[in-house]
Amino acid sequence: MAVALSSVPLLVAAGRARAVPLATVGAGEAAARATTPAQRGPVTVQSFRAAPAQAALGPESIDSVLLQSFGGPEGPDDVMPFLQNVTRGRDVPAERLAQVSQQYLRHGGVSPINEQNRSLLAALSSELARRGTPLACYWGNRNWHPFLRDTVGQMAGDGRRHAAVIVTSAFSSYSGCRQYHEDLARAADEVPGAPRLSRVRVYGNHPGFAGALAERIREALDGARLPSDVRTLFTAHSVPNRMAASCDYEAQLSDAAEAVAGMAGLTGDIEVVYQSRSGPPHVPWLEPDVSDRLAHLGSTGCRTALVVPLGFVSDHMEVLADLDTKARATAARAGITMVRARSVGTHPLFVEALVDLVEETAGLRADRPAVGLLGPRPDSCAPGCCPLERGA
Repeated sequence: MAVALSSVPLLVAAGRARAVPLATVGAGEAAARATTPAQRGPVTVQSFRAAPAQAALGPESIDSVLLQSFGGPEGPDDVMPFLQNVTRGRDVPAERLAQVSQQYLRHGGVSPINEQNRSLLAALSSELARRGTPLACYWGNRNWHPFLRDTVGQMAGDGRRHAAVIVTSAFSSYSGCRQYHEDLARAADEVPGAPRLSRVRVYGNHPGFAGALAERIREALDGARLPSDVRTLFTAHSVPNRMAASCDYEAQLSDAAEAVAGMAGLTGDIEVVYQSRSGPPHVPWLEPDVSDRLAHLGSTGCRTALVVPLGFVSDHMEVLADLDTKARATAARAGITMVRARSVGTHPLFVEALVDLVEETAGLRADRPAVGLLGPRPDSCAPGCCPLERGA
């Protein structure tokens, strides 16, 4: 079922449920915080006038696209060095590293995120060419090859002057947004002649991202022959409570989940849950965990649940391990048939949205569309936005 973005009503939902953080409640208590169909208003699509053009596409302006991502191992020997890069300075217990390493080794030590990023890069290049703007496309990671600094060095060597940067993180928090800005700034400082790096805005409430995920939901419903009123859990990466308190991460997720649910035609209860926590056990992170929530729902008589990876743009290792393996096993023990929607991946609506954002960053689009009630995110982090709280 295709989602026609142009047909979404241009209305602000009246009486819509307030986004309520779930971090302080347990898996059982969270049931009272789930969004019900009666609380769900019509999908809101807002269009904001863009600022005057600051750039353009071409040799004298934006001349390239940089896909900035997390990285992942490409073989068994890469697994522990990669995990050490990821967790450096975070006091993650050694037993947790060993546990996570086994998840990768069960898949041959290869993270699917790398091939997914290659596919996304190819799709972006194809869409840019289709629009008559065949910009050079690059890919650089925070935690594994190709490292961001090396990629920025390659761009400088190729004579690139100004790149639009797309991050494979749809929502903003310190780890999902500001840290990527810091990585860009560090790479630009370390590479002589580095190009100007202009990051596109966070896109978790862009209608192209939301529409692509809505179509993934319809695919899952149709494939499993599920009704539209199925209980639905939207998952996102958990973060420490102190990190969440420094930004509006939870509100972004709640707002986007409601918009996606409306676009997909879901008529049952929905809620945002979390996955993939790490760090010391004594540090509180956002809850409820998806597996804990499924166990609780099973105890209340729920027999079918749809799980939607809202906070992830591809089906990488955390999605496979935490949802397809751990959560699915928990659901089975609880007597629940769990169906998972695919992430947006290289869905055409998502790819088109990313290229729209490149054009927006170049000052070539007159509007800044967003679904939900929060409006489009700013292009850059404001001073003090999403700080890393000490101890988080």
